[in-house]
Amino acid sequence: MAIFPPKPQMPAQPAPARTMPTPAAAPTLAADDVKQAKALADRIRARFSQTLIGQEHLRESLILTMVAGGHILIESVPGLAKTTAAQTLATSVSGTFKRIQCTPDLMPSDIVGTQVFDFATQKFTTQVGPIHANFVLLDEINRSNAKTQSAMLEAMAEGATTIGGQRIALPKPFMVIATQNPIEEEGTFNLPEAQMDRFMMKAVLTYPTAQEEQRMLAMLTRRGSDTVDQHALTGDTVSISDVEFLRSAARRVHVSDAIMQYAVNIAATSRGAGTKPVQGLSSLVRLGASPRASIALVRIGQANALLQGRDYVIPEDVKAFAHEVLRHRILMTFEALADGVTSDQVVDSIVQAVPVP
Repeated sequence: MAIFPPKPQMPAQPAPARTMPTPAAAPTLAADDVKQAKALADRIRARFSQTLIGQEHLRESLILTMVAGGHILIESVPGLAKTTAAQTLATSVSGTFKRIQCTPDLMPSDIVGTQVFDFATQKFTTQVGPIHANFVLLDEINRSNAKTQSAMLEAMAEGATTIGGQRIALPKPFMVIATQNPIEEEGTFNLPEAQMDRFMMKAVLTYPTAQEEQRMLAMLTRRGSDTVDQHALTGDTVSISDVEFLRSAARRVHVSDAIMQYAVNIAATSRGAGTKPVQGLSSLVRLGASPRASIALVRIGQANALLQGRDYVIPEDVKAFAHEVLRHRILMTFEALADGVTSDQVVDSIVQAVPVP
């Protein structure tokens, strides 16, 4: 006989179902906000018309990257107004602007900052570097060594820097505009793939037409100087609060599920997947675009729709800047490079293969 009789078993109660919180819907974009955003963009375009001849695609790429909240890399041979375009955008906004001329002997502390010992107080004080500005122009970024290039990763990805163990937030808005000469130029270094992926867009400039070059010479003759005096430009600048408004308004532009699936299919097709894979792509592409590319496609699509006066994204908003978003995220195989196949040609085949919703 058991000394302690077993207790009667109670029927098991089912565990209460956990309800996942539904994400709050983004506030709708008013028609007045769309008109205000388009007016602000036109104000910036008016500043560009006083400094650049042609290069409309570069101008739009710069403005869209700023509105989308990303960073941009501009590549061309010397003398095609990369620095002038970057300075024009930065000075169109009444924020802080710093220019860093990259050289092989540039150190990470020259960009981020360092700690300086103060003999008067016998303590270390933090001295921030030029990266702590709203707009930072990294001129000829591929002329700096790999260690200095990697120092930009935290700033571009996290919006903060670490100096002497102290985390310092960067001012908002924060945007990096980097320029580089082609890799085959003498005295340059390849950018790490991780840093290339941090750039939302990569714009590649080509030589102007004969008519555009003649108009450029006429503008320089009237101006009387080969350099641009940003203080002599007419027209109102855009405030920091206006940039924050543009960015918040762009995030409220409606993106349908079909558009999201379209962006995902474009990025997935570059990796050999997707609904319509490209035949023979595996022999050309060594590494496809990361999910950060699909995010960039949607963000750029929202910004483009906003500046075009719409509160919803259409497929053309995504397709218009697919090359700028994907060209630096697709790594070609050695066989493709030997055959002269470029990433832009791969993007062309991807855009043609993916069905438009």
